[in-house]
Amino acid sequence: MTRLAAFQRVASQYADIADSLLVYIEEAHPSDGWVSSDAPYQIPKHCCLEDRLKAAQLMHSEVPGSNVVVDNMDNSSNAAYGAYFERLYILRDERVVYQGARGPEGYRISELRNWLAQYRNDLENSRTVVVHV
Repeated sequence: MTRLAAFQRVASQYADIADSLLVYIEEAHPSDGWVSSDAPYQIPKHCCLEDRLKAAQLMHSEVPGSNVVVDNMDNSSNAAYGAYFERLYILRDERVVYQGARGPEGYRISELRNWLAQYRNDLENSRTVVVHV
C-alpha cells in the first residue's frame, strides 16, 4: 500500500472526527534535479504555480476522495511546517497538536492513526449527558 493510500485509509476511518487535507509542496525529486530511482512520476522542478497545480493533480488522482491544495511558489507552508518533503500534522483550534517526524524516514502513519484513535476515545469518554428532570 502506498503512503497516499494509507493516508486516505486513515482519513476515511476518522472522517467523523477529523477533516483531512493534503498540501502539495515543491517536488522532492524533480526529474531535472536530484532524481530518485523509485519515483513513480517524472516531474520537473516547478517554474510557476501552474506547474505545481498540474503535479498536484497527479497526487489527487491517487487519492480521489481527499482534499488537495498546493503551496505557493514561495513555499511558505513548506517552510512554516518544516515538511521537507513529507510530514504528518494534526491541528486543533489552530494549534499543532501532533507533529510527525520528517519523511520519508519519519513518516509514520501508525502514529497518526494512534493519535486519532486516542482522540476519538477521549471524545467518547468525555461526552456529557444532560438529563432533564
